[in-house]
Amino acid sequence: MKRPSHFEQTLSLKDRLTSFAKEVREKASLLRPGPEKDALLRKARQAETAAHLDDWANSPGLRPPD
Repeated sequence: MKRPSHFEQTLSLKDRLTSFAKEVREKASLLRPGPEKDALLRKARQAETAAHLDDWANSPGLRPPD
């Protein structure tokens, strides 16, 4: 019988996104201006935006519609 292929995350989604954004920004800082650097910076911004959305979605003030 096949076992499910899942595992439990040790870090929150926000922490993983923030860490990813930081790593990508550090890699981008080593590159010269160009499309590769722009793509890395875009990925970092997307990860930061996703972290902010996760904060908002998990905020205690957010209530489901009635």
